[in-house]
Amino acid sequence: MAMKPIRIIKNQYLGVNAHLQSQLQAEGTWDHFHSLHIGDLTKLLAVALYPMGYTALNEESLQIRRIDEPKRFPEADVLILDTDPVRASKPSSRIVGETGELVLAVPELLGIADVQAHPYRSVAIYSENNDSPVAWIEVLSPSNKPGGRHVDAYIDKRKELLENGVVFVEIDFLHEYPTTFPVLPTYRPTAGEAATDAHPYLIAVIDPRPEFWDGEGRVISFDVDTLIPTVSIPLNAGDVLKFDFGVPYQKTFEERIYGTQIDYTQLPVNFDHYREDDQARIVSRMLAVLQAVENGANLGQPPTPVPCLPLQDALKELKNVLKDYGQAKKTANDIK
Repeated sequence: MAMKPIRIIKNQYLGVNAHLQSQLQAEGTWDHFHSLHIGDLTKLLAVALYPMGYTALNEESLQIRRIDEPKRFPEADVLILDTDPVRASKPSSRIVGETGELVLAVPELLGIADVQAHPYRSVAIYSENNDSPVAWIEVLSPSNKPGGRHVDAYIDKRKELLENGVVFVEIDFLHEYPTTFPVLPTYRPTAGEAATDAHPYLIAVIDPRPEFWDGEGRVISFDVDTLIPTVSIPLNAGDVLKFDFGVPYQKTFEERIYGTQIDYTQLPVNFDHYREDDQARIVSRMLAVLQAVENGANLGQPPTPVPCLPLQDALKELKNVLKDYGQAKKTANDIK
């Protein structure tokens, strides 16, 4: 008799759940997660920003403007607004890059090579009262990434906001699709190969101040079964919000009980779309979950780091463990 699926409400990965993210992308159901995650992100940002005199609004609340003016900005996933109309006129401070970050000039990050060909590089940066956004946060959907139907509109919107002096934060959990930044390598393996300096997930923070062409972009990339990073977001007058993006991810995962939709006895769908080192992390995490279940451990607590075995060793051990658990022969034979 086949073993029952192992489904756990608590996310068993340290960060992004590879099983869930693969499933959402393969089934075309990412939008469901996206909508829920934006709500959680907005609420937690609002709480963190309140003591600093800022607030966060979701896209449905972007109507904060004078009634006789047209909307000057496209709709964002999450906005950070300054509630102090004076602070925006004070100079901001540039954040020093942290370990593991790629720090580039804004034009280089966006793949804009010829500065002289763009007459709008010296657009004035200002904030009018408190209804101009300070920062703009996007959680990417497949339609916004290269190959998606809205990618051109998204790229144009991003550039427009940056030219208007708005700090832009881009969150990308979609390893199946190329990055929106031409300077970065594509993660997904092609013909069995993948760039060794590519990563499945990233959070980019682009500060176009004091002027677009002198701005700076920071890309924080991370791998499967690693913590979603805490990121510094520059605001106005030297204010900086240090925000742990792992907290809203775990909140969305657990409160929507996504854990009941995945099975840790099965490899993620499209397992071969991960690079070999991330495949090893996935299988090592699966082994840890299986062993914890066997030992009767409490899997309702946050997971801890686990040793990452070489991929072939991990696959061999996983196959043996599944057999011991009474997993169906077909399931075990599917693991090469």
